[in-house]
Amino acid sequence: QVQLVESGGGLVQPGGSLRLSCAASGRIFSINAMGWYRQAPGKQRELVAAITSGGRTNYADSVKGRFTISRDDAKNTVYLQMNSLKPEDTAVYYCNVNSRGSYYSTANNYWGQGTQVTVSS
Repeated sequence: QVQLVESGGGLVQPGGSLRLSCAASGRIFSINAMGWYRQAPGKQRELVAAITSGGRTNYADSVKGRFTISRDDAKNTVYLQMNSLKPEDTAVYYCNVNSRGSYYSTANNYWGQGTQVTVSS
């Protein structure tokens, strides 16, 4: 089993910045993709950004140029740097990790508990 611990959410004014972190621990042999999703009240969960084991990134159109995803494989940690935040970025942000527990096992998806990001003046 894999545990994900998120941190870095909070309240910020429009135009401000936040950095989210998500550290994975437990039975980890290798980590494939890592990503961040968000869910606003009354809306479906959506992909914000993802990064592969090779470092290839993918962003939602709404955050391109403002958010940057990165990972530190030595720490099994993924980050989301969020700049120029807008009120519409307000949501609960969830970390997602796709990993294998051993050489022989298949990959599974794991979710963090979520961290609230509120952008308001």
